[in-house]
Amino acid sequence: MYYERFIAGRYLRSGRFFTSVSAWITMLGVTLGVAVVCFVMSMHNGFERELRERLLGTTSHITIFPRDSMTIPDYRDLIARVQIADHVIAASPFIYYKAAISSASAGDGIVVRGINLEDEHRTANIADDILLGDYSFDLESHDTAESAAGMLMGLTLADRLGVGLGDPVVLYSLSGEDLRRSSRPRVAKFYITGIFETGMYEFDAEMAYIPLPAAQKLFKMADEVTAVHLKLTDIYLADEVAPALRRVIGHSYDVVPWNVLHRNLFSWIALEKKILFIGFILIVLVAAFSIISTLVMLAMEKRSDIGILKAIGSTPASIRRIFVYNGLTIGTIGIICGWGLALAAAWLQNEYGVISLPPELYFINYLPIDVHWLDFLLAGLVTIAICFATALYPAHRAAGQSVIEIIRQ
Repeated sequence: MYYERFIAGRYLRSGRFFTSVSAWITMLGVTLGVAVVCFVMSMHNGFERELRERLLGTTSHITIFPRDSMTIPDYRDLIARVQIADHVIAASPFIYYKAAISSASAGDGIVVRGINLEDEHRTANIADDILLGDYSFDLESHDTAESAAGMLMGLTLADRLGVGLGDPVVLYSLSGEDLRRSSRPRVAKFYITGIFETGMYEFDAEMAYIPLPAAQKLFKMADEVTAVHLKLTDIYLADEVAPALRRVIGHSYDVVPWNVLHRNLFSWIALEKKILFIGFILIVLVAAFSIISTLVMLAMEKRSDIGILKAIGSTPASIRRIFVYNGLTIGTIGIICGWGLALAAAWLQNEYGVISLPPELYFINYLPIDVHWLDFLLAGLVTIAICFATALYPAHRAAGQSVIEIIRQ
């Protein structure tokens, strides 16, 4: 076994110039293939991480919905029960409804979320996303005697409505009205006290936050909410905590973890990652196929050596192992160099942001990289399997050479 590895190493380190160059070119192809696969997977992980953080920064880790009604009237008692559960950091009630909005120059349909600022701050990151103004509904700085309240609005929505800090807007709602009779929409006036930018277009273009009491009045609700958000110590504990919460609060509520609430989005991301891996591993496959030509040329060059080895007692299996070791050595060197190249590129990108993205098209302005060692290991295992498979044919061909024919030549 030892002499087979020794001879395989000697074959790679010696030989004619063309054969040696061919081996180095093959290693370079495997290196680039592995580096591309690992870098693309890390890039995809970075996008997924940024999307998850921004999404959960707005929606939180677990959401509790009423099962048999539209609202939760006893939400304070519900929050008191779930907050003492294991791994639950905080809970916040909210109202979630659609309404019409108008400014002095434009109108639109938006999603309105009624919140308690202090509770929401413990479960979501909206306070960190305030771009202009303050995370507050305070109207003390506004000289108005009107029955109005403050509002936090997404940047894209504010641009579309043509409003800025301190500007008034009006919300209209028909929620709770009997439309069979003559009815008028309830109207509430608000002043913009803060403008946020989460980086998620759906939130920045359609979301507005108002005080919870103002939302209850606008949507004709008593002291009740539509759902409750929970923040956990670890987002990946959501599937474990959700069943425990169901046992605590009973069957009157739906406890929905973040990965279930956004299942379509994250399932699509996972499927896309698998497709990308399969697509880019073809690069490694193409590079590994050059191992066949390299080893075939090596076998032709070493015909006399093969004859001598067989003459002194080497079996065809030993000859095959020598050439398989050559293929695996090329693949191993290519994998290690590919990992190193991918890690170097990832570090440069995260440190200096070499590749930038247009912020008007994407929710981030640079290409994020998140290295997962499991992706690197999987790419290495697949590559070494491909290199092993492509080395079998030239190894079998080398082992099948006749000693008599070699001696005659």
